Amino acid sequence: MDLVTVLTALDPGDAQLARSRLEAAGFHPVIVNEDTALWMGTAITIGGILLQVPEAEASDAKEFLETPNTPTE
Repeated sequence: MDLVTVLTALDPGDAQLARSRLEAAGFHPVIVNEDTALWMGTAITIGGILLQVPEAEASDAKEFLETPNTPTE
């Protein structure tokens, strides 16, 4: 299965939040390079923390992430 990067983050928290949003919407995200950021004790990694999804979901996942995350009441 080919994965496509839909988000590059410098902060592990941002990557986890985006992953959670995608999972809640039914996507199948994978985070890559987060261990490097945590090990370094900083959010700066070469290439950043990558949030990837299967190629078939990439277009919809990118569009979903671009939609503002509005809280529900």
